[in-house]
Amino acid sequence: MTRSVMVNPLWLLLPWALVALSAGVKFWRLTSAWRQRGIASANQTDTDAARQTLERIWKQDQQRR
Repeated sequence: MTRSVMVNPLWLLLPWALVALSAGVKFWRLTSAWRQRGIASANQTDTDAARQTLERIWKQDQQRR
């Protein structure tokens, strides 16, 4: 004889909550450069300077891994 077990539907939200949390953490890490160095709020009109800054940040991040 097999028993059917009814799972509470709220448990199905747990994986989605974990995905949302991990996406939020990843977004927070990706935007940390803008928050720490003020790239988003700075009035940089020179795209080459902004590109060099982002490349430097990317290289530093790659070295940490």
